[in-house]
Amino acid sequence: MEDRAERVSRRSLRRTRQAGASKKTVYFAITANAVIAIAKFVGGAASGSTAMLAEGAHSVADTTNQLMLLLSIRLGAREPDPGRPFGHGQERFLWTLLAATGMFVAGAVFAIGYGVLELLESSGEQGGFGIAYTVLGLAFVAEGVSWLRALHQTRREARESERTLLGHVRTSRDPNVKMVLFEDTAALVGVVIATGGVALHQVTGSPFWDPGASILIGLLLVAVAVWMGRDAGHLVTGAAARPDERDAIERTIESFDGVVEVQELLTMALGPDTLLVAARVDLEDDLGSDRVEELSSEIDERLRETVPDVTEVFLDATPGRQRGAELRDLAGR
Repeated sequence: MEDRAERVSRRSLRRTRQAGASKKTVYFAITANAVIAIAKFVGGAASGSTAMLAEGAHSVADTTNQLMLLLSIRLGAREPDPGRPFGHGQERFLWTLLAATGMFVAGAVFAIGYGVLELLESSGEQGGFGIAYTVLGLAFVAEGVSWLRALHQTRREARESERTLLGHVRTSRDPNVKMVLFEDTAALVGVVIATGGVALHQVTGSPFWDPGASILIGLLLVAVAVWMGRDAGHLVTGAAARPDERDAIERTIESFDGVVEVQELLTMALGPDTLLVAARVDLEDDLGSDRVEELSSEIDERLRETVPDVTEVFLDATPGRQRGAELRDLAGR
């Protein structure tokens, strides 16, 4: 059995590799969205397209959010200290929550507000449809490449976790890659909406469609903000381990000779790949103190092997049923 130092080193190497892959995906997305944002604003100003300007705000929100995700990776990688003995993993959740509720809501306000203003003024493209289509086409290609990069990494992580892609996206505690994947998906949808608004304006001659598309893009940003905020919010407030992890932890503890049952199991996510486990365990009556100590160490080791994200284990060995009843009788006399 590997010793504690080897286990910690292996876990640290795995996290460093995962963080490095996440950084590459986020860097790629930041570069793509920053360039796209500039192109959309220039194209929107040149063509007079409200929907394209809204898409520029969408790309700015994406870029800013990804910068905050990058910062969260750096902050979360810091070693534990006396002020934060369990590490800084939850800061990654907090920064994701701030990005979702801040930048995306700001982008939505711009897109919806500007779209309503343009509807009231009945304006739109001033004949620059070619520029609009060109920029939106380039944006779709760039967003698509970033989306494929995020999808590739998410699929790889899903395979390593032995979960389906959808199951991994839904249950993963790591906000970085799946956030980029979701943002890029929303960005592709936004480009399609903007293109539809421009095309309908060109075909019908009605100025309604372009600012109408801007409003739809704003509502899309609101939906993204709600989803990401909800996903990160329950982690910030101390979410438990996933049901499959809790089941594995309980089965592992109860598989040891000398363990009668797990009376209470408490878990909490301290970070994307950090779990705290606290368990009250009912042991057999005839176990001596030396065996209890040895058994606790064995359970600690096995839990970390069974669920790699487990980093903190606290076991409370309670008296067996018969011995507990005897102690209660003595206490009542």
